[in-house]
Amino acid sequence: MANKFVKILGLLLALFALHASAADKLKVVYHLTELERVPFVIGNIENHIKGVGGPENVEIILVVHGPALKAFEKSNTDPKLLDRLGLLKTKGLEFDACGNTLQKEKLNITDLADGFVKVDQGGVVRIAELQHAGYIYIRP
Repeated sequence: MANKFVKILGLLLALFALHASAADKLKVVYHLTELERVPFVIGNIENHIKGVGGPENVEIILVVHGPALKAFEKSNTDPKLLDRLGLLKTKGLEFDACGNTLQKEKLNITDLADGFVKVDQGGVVRIAELQHAGYIYIRP
């Protein structure tokens, strides 16, 4: 009788663990530095969200530094890109801008497309922190 109870308890614990892991969102950090790769990376993120069944199944943070940050300046940003960014923001995408790049380029966070957050510690430090917190690193 005790052996049967242990087996049932084991099965219940396994089912609980399976349910708990399925309920957890996939956590991903995308790394973007190259200006010419901006449309490609945004497309990857859109496809990623679609591929996992929607934003409820994934948490994505885009960390941008270096030349790529120029693509997100309000004064230079393609209106179609702004629309895509706005839609991604409604799906929970977080946009992080490297504070070091902002300073080097003499930009303020308000100069960037809506939704960007300044990362004072720098883009690469932010990425390392996210990886340490369990985020999967992707650099398309």
